[in-house]
Amino acid sequence: MKHTDIKEILVNSEKYYDKNLTVCGWIRTIRVSKNVCFIEVNDGTSLRNMQIIIDRDTFKDLANIEKQSVGASLKINGKCVKSFAEKQAVELSASDIEVLGESPADYPLQKKKHSLEYLRTIAHLRARTNTFNAMFRLRAELAQAIHHFFSGRGFTYAHTPILTSSDCEGAGEAFRVTTLNPEQFTGKKSIEEFYKDDFFGCKAGLTVSGQLEGEAMATALGKIYTFGPTFRAENSNTARHAAEFWQIEPEVSFADLYDIIDLARDMIKYLIKDILDNCPEEITFFENFYEPGLKQKLNNIVIQDFEVLEYTKAIELLKASKVVFNYPVEWGCDLQTEHERHITEQIFKKPVFIVNYPKEIKSFYMKQNPDGKTVAATDLLVPGIGEIIGGSQREDSYDKLVARINELHMNMKDYWWYVELRKYGTVPHGGFGLGFERLMMYITGIGNIRDTIPFPRTTGSLQF
Repeated sequence: MKHTDIKEILVNSEKYYDKNLTVCGWIRTIRVSKNVCFIEVNDGTSLRNMQIIIDRDTFKDLANIEKQSVGASLKINGKCVKSFAEKQAVELSASDIEVLGESPADYPLQKKKHSLEYLRTIAHLRARTNTFNAMFRLRAELAQAIHHFFSGRGFTYAHTPILTSSDCEGAGEAFRVTTLNPEQFTGKKSIEEFYKDDFFGCKAGLTVSGQLEGEAMATALGKIYTFGPTFRAENSNTARHAAEFWQIEPEVSFADLYDIIDLARDMIKYLIKDILDNCPEEITFFENFYEPGLKQKLNNIVIQDFEVLEYTKAIELLKASKVVFNYPVEWGCDLQTEHERHITEQIFKKPVFIVNYPKEIKSFYMKQNPDGKTVAATDLLVPGIGEIIGGSQREDSYDKLVARINELHMNMKDYWWYVELRKYGTVPHGGFGLGFERLMMYITGIGNIRDTIPFPRTTGSLQF
């Protein structure tokens, strides 16, 4: 049906003043007085509502409209007139209203405020609240900005598979995908024999990362990026983990670790500036209701230099701080969130790239440094969150990669094609992975990853 978006009217109010318009939306509030009925409707295009004025003396069938409640959907015809309210330039003087869908008294969003925990139980409706209206429109803008950043730098957008036979991280956290019933394993001598009868003829799972396939694409196209859903069967209930999340993963040929750091830094700055420029209404909302000082924090990211810190130096600084951490700090330990946040929030007060981690705590594909103890890896840590980017220069030596796979007792059959990339025209190359939802947590000040994605999938939760 033909209608005008509420955002379009509110942003360009002078254009529509004194014109007849049709708007559609859901009732946010309805107030009835002796001579006038006021209805505020929202169509999802803006955080702001459109006020509808109904004159009792001229409007027909007002009784049917007055009985409607919050959540009902309306189509309103009327004239756009000057508003005397402080927060809006225009309102709609209604001449005709059609009720598209009624909303009964048990509509869950009758009250003005609900906890985020409660709203997760009604994920099918929570996008109608201001918080999630703002969140999901900001999410859409951020996704577009990612594509603009990489296309503007000559990257090719690559679509890597969701179904895979290999576990990129080698951590065994992949979801299994099968058409077989567990009962069919009876009588089979081995897992391999069982999966021979499966759809693919081998063990399959949902991807934990598009990196390995992305490397194959980068060795042909030079610079590629992937942006899509990834899955990890990690039994974690923390505010930073989800079983299904989106990830940005560029891979660059003819690049070393510090080229990758430069790319990651430039990308973060670009994305945050884009959101500040194009989502001011949403950022103001999150600053007012979730994180005071949010705008200043984001502006600082755009203008600040990022620190680059050796892992060994990070350990020294943590030990010198004399803080008693829940997880003791020693060289060779994997940095925990408490360590990462202390580095970014207390020591440097800005984002920090940690570089050159111990080989034993990092993935098999990372390039081994000449010292034989560390790898050319980096994590970007940000205040308030901890790690949001993990990357590395990839091992480009055939012999070293084969030796590392064997050392970790990984199945070479799963990685034969990946190893072969080092056999035919190998080049220095690298890349990183950015958790899209963790970046959204940082940009909005929202403290739980479940509140950055429309329908969160976490351990024990698959309601919608």
